[in-house]
Amino acid sequence: MSSSLKNELSSSEFEVEAQSLQLQAQRQSNTRLINVVHAGRIALTVLALAAGITVLGVSANSLMVYHQTYLPSDFYLPLWPSQFDLRPTAALVAGGVVVTVTNIVSLLFSKIQALRSLTGPHAIASLAAPAAAFIASIVAMSLFYAANASSTVDNLQSWTCRWNDVPMTMQPHFGTLCKQNQAGVVLSVLLVPLEAAILAVAGYQAVLERQATKA
Repeated sequence: MSSSLKNELSSSEFEVEAQSLQLQAQRQSNTRLINVVHAGRIALTVLALAAGITVLGVSANSLMVYHQTYLPSDFYLPLWPSQFDLRPTAALVAGGVVVTVTNIVSLLFSKIQALRSLTGPHAIASLAAPAAAFIASIVAMSLFYAANASSTVDNLQSWTCRWNDVPMTMQPHFGTLCKQNQAGVVLSVLLVPLEAAILAVAGYQAVLERQATKA
């Protein structure tokens, strides 16, 4: 075998080895990026879950207090008006339930490998669950503001905040309920961009994982 042929073979082996090392380094870089994106999605999902639980808790508690302290019109000292709209608070409760459940499902599928293997890396865990939570947060906000548009019929927030300065030693504690309702509304509004961010990150992660499987 001539020396030129030996040099060509050595050069070819070196190029193959260099390409292999480059491909391995690229895969490692992609894996690190996927892990960073995945960790960011998990952190945002946990934050959204906490917000959803809070919205559900304060809204459901307001409804519970209302039903516990409601007095029929036969009484001369009713705590609540005869015409009352519970739909805005009910919308927040429904939205909080869907957001909480979908984010729990998303976390379970992200953390438990056995569940991920049932549907693949790009199915419910990464896209469907955050998409459902995003839609639920938008619908809840839309229903809340649509039902809250009346200027003649009070709801839990308008009524409790109107009388929040009245000192009360027992339920319904209008001041506390006013703050709870305001917190629920604020968190519900913040959930819309938060769920949108989770959905965007989940989509980016799905693209990275698909590219990694093709590499």
